[in-house]
Amino acid sequence: MVSEEEQAMRSKLEHLTVKDHGPVFGPCHKLPGHTVQKAKDELNETDERRASSLKDLRAMMKERAAEGDDLAKLVLERFGDKPDSLLLRFLRARKFDVVRAHELMKGYVRFRKEYPELFENLTPEAVRSTIEAGYPVVLPSRDKYGRVVLLFNIENWDLEEITFDEILRAYCVILEKLLENEETQINGFVLIENFKGFTMQHASGIKPAELKKMVDMLQDSFPARFKAVHVTHQPWYFTTTYNVVKPFMKSKLLERVFVHGDELDNYIKEFDADILPADFDGKASVADCQAIANKLFGSEDTAL
Repeated sequence: MVSEEEQAMRSKLEHLTVKDHGPVFGPCHKLPGHTVQKAKDELNETDERRASSLKDLRAMMKERAAEGDDLAKLVLERFGDKPDSLLLRFLRARKFDVVRAHELMKGYVRFRKEYPELFENLTPEAVRSTIEAGYPVVLPSRDKYGRVVLLFNIENWDLEEITFDEILRAYCVILEKLLENEETQINGFVLIENFKGFTMQHASGIKPAELKKMVDMLQDSFPARFKAVHVTHQPWYFTTTYNVVKPFMKSKLLERVFVHGDELDNYIKEFDADILPADFDGKASVADCQAIANKLFGSEDTAL
């Protein structure tokens, strides 16, 4: 029997606006009722499930490490003494399936082991200038689904001035920081990439190994729900770059990539034009990247 309150919340979930969600930056002090309902419906999250899954995940971490799996040992080393709130991110990202949550934790440590160059001296100071340059931009308002919106405008990107790795480092810090917020853990992220200024130099300058690194970041390496990637205004030769990336992508991620070109009807329907800046075909002013960096790093650094 579904309670009236649950019915009301489910009804609310069908008619959300950007005003129904909490702030992007800083902690979430209280989850909105409709977000609690969403966690229950989409992620199988209840108070009981949360308690039992955390207990089971801690037991599994010890068991798998004792079996001698090197990555499982690294997981136990990194997370064994960490608070439940950190483990909860992995459970939410895998819908409270304890085995899959543990696999994701292994993916998290594997990514850091495979690409140590991304994590060397990874502090807010190290990535601040990249974020202040707008790579990427974090919108200060969530979209109507409560997702955090990350924007990347390739037009003025000079590969020699800001390397691909530097941009990935910025993404890593941003993801880690914003995942401290429980609304973000539940609602996830959406990426919008404007390829209007994608040049032949960009196309030839980005190496396949770098593209694979980017895909690895989006797949099984962070306790984040990446709900969609939208690409707009791409030139014809973007297809060549995309074809290099596709073999690295699992079907789940491929299904979530929407390549719009200049046909923006569906894109505009998906997002509220009032929150999108003008350089992303919206009505808001172009993002103040310095202010975004200040909002991100105003609090004490807790990047892992």
